Amino acid sequence: MTEFVSEIKTIPYSSDSIYKMLSDLSNLEKIKDRIPEDKIKDLSFDCDYCSFSVQPVGTLTLRIIEREENKTIKFTADNSPIEVFLWIQLKEAEPEITKMKMTVKADLNPFIKPMLAKPMEEGLEKLATALAALPYK
Repeated sequence: MTEFVSEIKTIPYSSDSIYKMLSDLSNLEKIKDRIPEDKIKDLSFDCDYCSFSVQPVGTLTLRIIEREENKTIKFTADNSPIEVFLWIQLKEAEPEITKMKMTVKADLNPFIKPMLAKPMEEGLEKLATALAALPYK
């Protein structure tokens, strides 16, 4: 498995408020208008799943497979051409200041790794930056 790790982001909210929003994917309804439709289409979600279309990959589904309250949310990608896992890690540095790091592990064979590594790194960093900028109240 190839591992990609985002930079650590500082979020001006408690780990509890961040966890409560991100651990229930139906909360994406609140921020749906911030997601660029030219990048992600056909967004649908419920508490444990988020499904969307991305060109040229097609439809992907992220499913929460584990939650550790106020600390970790783990996802897997269903319908993906490669095995992918995503972790969101939270650590409250002080009241109303939380550090967040995201990690992706993907089963990239040596042939596709050179083509996908950079886009996956950039995508992970953009996702981490976007999540850090959300209003969690």
